[in-house]
Amino acid sequence: MSMPSALEIARRASLKPIAEIAEDIGLPPWLTEQHGEHVAKIDLRAISELEDRPKARYVVVTAITPTPLGEGKTTTTIGLGQAFRHIGKRATISIRQASMGPTFGIKGGAAGGGYSQAVPFETLNLHLTGDMHAVTAAHNQLAAMVDNHLYMGNKLGIDLGSISWRRVIDVNDRALRNIVIGLGAPADGVPRQSGFDITAASEVMAVLALSSSLKDMRARLGRIVVGYTKAGEPVTAEQLKAAGAMTVIMREALKPNLLQTLENTPVIVHAGPFGNIAHGNSSVVGDLIGIHTGDFLVTEAGFGADMGAERFFNIKCRVSGLKPDGAVVVATVRALKSHSGKYRVVAGRPLPEEMLKENPDDVLTGAANLRRQLENVRAHGIEPVVAINSMPTDFASEHAAIRELAASMGIRSAVCTHFAEGGRGAAELAEAVDEVTSKPSSFHHLYPSQATLREKIEAIATKVYGADGVDYTALANRQLDGYEKNGFGNLPVCIAKTQYSLSHDASLKGAPAGFRLPVREARASVGAGFIYLICGDMRTMPGLSSDPAAEHIDIDENGDIVGLY
Repeated sequence: MSMPSALEIARRASLKPIAEIAEDIGLPPWLTEQHGEHVAKIDLRAISELEDRPKARYVVVTAITPTPLGEGKTTTTIGLGQAFRHIGKRATISIRQASMGPTFGIKGGAAGGGYSQAVPFETLNLHLTGDMHAVTAAHNQLAAMVDNHLYMGNKLGIDLGSISWRRVIDVNDRALRNIVIGLGAPADGVPRQSGFDITAASEVMAVLALSSSLKDMRARLGRIVVGYTKAGEPVTAEQLKAAGAMTVIMREALKPNLLQTLENTPVIVHAGPFGNIAHGNSSVVGDLIGIHTGDFLVTEAGFGADMGAERFFNIKCRVSGLKPDGAVVVATVRALKSHSGKYRVVAGRPLPEEMLKENPDDVLTGAANLRRQLENVRAHGIEPVVAINSMPTDFASEHAAIRELAASMGIRSAVCTHFAEGGRGAAELAEAVDEVTSKPSSFHHLYPSQATLREKIEAIATKVYGADGVDYTALANRQLDGYEKNGFGNLPVCIAKTQYSLSHDASLKGAPAGFRLPVREARASVGAGFIYLICGDMRTMPGLSSDPAAEHIDIDENGDIVGLY
């Protein structure tokens, strides 16, 4: 008998009123604002009102380098959060918000899956409380004020060729990647080349995720650099007198959203920065609240441990001041087999037939990637646990091979069936995480803030990716020199590269060696608070596939949504 769809499972769930979920984690009525029966906004006063309560153990869920299908990291995060109740513990989950671009594209929503979901399913994946739209509006307000400034005489002397502030929309639309604006009559603006990115790639989204208060968000928005003068001086949103209006638009969006899982475990859903361009983590304010609401706070970092977890450790935790106690690294048989280099996995297509046959040797060949990602977690003083996300096509011998590798490194592992069984299917994982995090961690950042930008880049490239070194284009060198000259050298770095390899080259599987990381370009997200480096061809505006989810999403005769996954 086939398993019901995620949407069908969600509709059968017995949800508690959100006021009960808030009460269960110690949030009084004056700290929540209900958006219907099952969603609430959390007032930021909760940060100070809860700070005298004990701190939860802080656990980040990350993964090996994934296939294009994803390895179930969000599902594991939610399954683990649910599982703690099965072993007599209380947990709160903190995850990113879904972007509607991927929801209507090929990736689908971001609510988890099977019997490990955050709900209400439709609400979470479609608009939620409108935070994405607030980010879109605030970003585009600044874009409009940039072009208005140019039209009104350009008193700040912005060099048109240096303007980096494009527009955003929460839709996958490749036709908007590169456009010319200001065409038409003279009153229609100054013609120049520009383009659109998807909202999740906006620096305003990264600001939302990394702000610790309304005042802090206002300051960060003011520091956003939109371009430079001919002399190389940065021009900011503050100088354009745009930051105040942006803050007003974003004021309600800064409040985290409270939802629940299928098993009524509280879930804080807030912010959704890209995992390969930005830092790929949920919000700081969400975690500053969630850390005082139970025995465990379980959060998720985007893509593999070389990406989301590295940025969680070196960007998010540097901002929040919170210290993680443990990490879960999600692994699947199919991903490890793909890292053997023998198989090609393509989103939207069936797995290769040979890949589905029992073959623990292929798993062990690809397990070099798992070993490296476990080492990447340990490089930050954090002890990992391996979550083997079990799938129906797996064999016991293949799970045993993963367990043997983990054991050889002195690392606990657990086979997880939370997709099919909910929290009960991750109880072994919860027990392992409970044991590992009962001992103090020795968490530390990979590099000090006072290191130079190139020292930070090279620390990540060599210690996390396994590169022999870093090569910079002449443009990247000029940009890095300019950022340090302008006082941005103390910022952490975020390396934008493919999520499908530890290296910059998606074709290099496993744990590649003997390569150098090529940095093509450097960009300053001064408001968010990091410098990001472009390695390879990174898309900030996805396109739709030949068979996008949008073609299958509709309303049935009863007015219910169908086709959403």
